[in-house]
Amino acid sequence: MANIKSQIKRNRQNEKRRIRNKSVRTELRTRLKNADVAITSGAENVDEVVALAIKNLDTAASKGIIHKNAAARSKSRLMARKHKAAAAA
Repeated sequence: MANIKSQIKRNRQNEKRRIRNKSVRTELRTRLKNADVAITSGAENVDEVVALAIKNLDTAASKGIIHKNAAARSKSRLMARKHKAAAAA
């Protein structure tokens, strides 16, 4: 445990941020998984599920929870899977 006052405060701040980021990251993973399931199953609401996943990716990138290039890569791969499934159907 830290003895320095500023480090004690920094630990409190880090814990608050960790909890806040955890909820955003968890929701992001859930949305990506839902989009993937919708694409593979050929559900009729694929467009809105994918749009929601992309929105969450952009939100996480803007908050600095994931890197902006990681968000762009995930969006690109998601859209590629969506277009491939649409072409096959």
